[in-house]
Amino acid sequence: MNDVTELKRFVEVHGRILGIPGGRLARVLGRIRHDEEGEPGSWAREWTEAGVELERRGREAEAGRHFNIARFPYVDGPARADAQARTVASFDRWRLGGTAGIQRIDLGLSGGRVRCWAAGLAPRGGERRPVLLLSGGIVSVKEQFGPILAGADRFGLAVVAVEMPGVGENEQRYGPESHLMVSELLDALADRADTDRTVAVMMSFSGHMALRAALHDKRIRGVVTAGAPIGDFFTDADWRPRVPRVTVDTLAHLTGLTPDTVLPGLVGLALTPDELAAIRVPVAYTVSARDEIVPPGDRLLLERHVRELRLLVHDDVHGSPSHVAESRLWSLRSALDALGGFGPQRRFLGLALAAVRARERLTGARGRTTDTAPTPATTLTPVTTATTGGDA
Repeated sequence: MNDVTELKRFVEVHGRILGIPGGRLARVLGRIRHDEEGEPGSWAREWTEAGVELERRGREAEAGRHFNIARFPYVDGPARADAQARTVASFDRWRLGGTAGIQRIDLGLSGGRVRCWAAGLAPRGGERRPVLLLSGGIVSVKEQFGPILAGADRFGLAVVAVEMPGVGENEQRYGPESHLMVSELLDALADRADTDRTVAVMMSFSGHMALRAALHDKRIRGVVTAGAPIGDFFTDADWRPRVPRVTVDTLAHLTGLTPDTVLPGLVGLALTPDELAAIRVPVAYTVSARDEIVPPGDRLLLERHVRELRLLVHDDVHGSPSHVAESRLWSLRSALDALGGFGPQRRFLGLALAAVRARERLTGARGRTTDTAPTPATTLTPVTTATTGGDA
């Protein structure tokens, strides 16, 4: 059973990412009093019932977003298992109802079965497109990437959305070898996509997986991430008491460890300075300057050791919920920058990003934003916190 006060605090970022209007978010949260399995007033039941009501009104995509929140942060009983199944079923109906081209891909990988949504894959023997590999963090399911999957043809990419080990429909267990999933997934898609030109847009803990995979897999041409743990998160014992309980409990669920042992048990996942220096591809990283999960030392490790680094820094909490539109556009443009080419698409994203930033300046959006150009590892970017402007 989760602390609903903490769940309410952390769901803000997920509600904004999913596009749930603030008023509706507040109304549903106002009905939630506890996290007892399946009871009236419980987290999973109230969010599920809100989704069912939207479903009855034919608003399939919106219903799926509510089911997504109902299963947050992870499946721990029948009520959340039902919400997880409804999330997938709702997405399936949405993509079959008017979003032709999104396919379901089931892969039997060495660590267990992994289910994906994909768009823009070539027919056998057809012309293969570069790959945009998408993944959220420890509480995010692949269905949240529906709009990007629907735009695969517009971008000229093969878009593949997957979940971290242990999340959603990914049957693997999260641990030291989890980064191997990335390479195995590319192996499985090689006959339907140009996997030699892959950019990984993988957030939070899956971003850490992408960075480690990029050390060994030369098909990965760039990594775009946000709020990814790097080194200090795993090794700094003084930081551990500050990590939110929902994060600790979710990591324990994904790894099979206990809440008391999971953070010390992940020490071996830390990326070392030598490993970071060995990454030969561009890395674009969105930093939340008031991140309550990832310690500030992880940003410093990137700045000191990654050869080609670009940072987007928001004065915000983990996931930067006040800057969702800007972060999303910046991430997509950074992905295309890493691949090279795609001139019209990059120009479009650049114009859209400029428009979002102009609107935020006019409306006085919270939190100043800093966007640094690619920086060689020998130059240390100053640690400045912004003040214009997640994964738990």
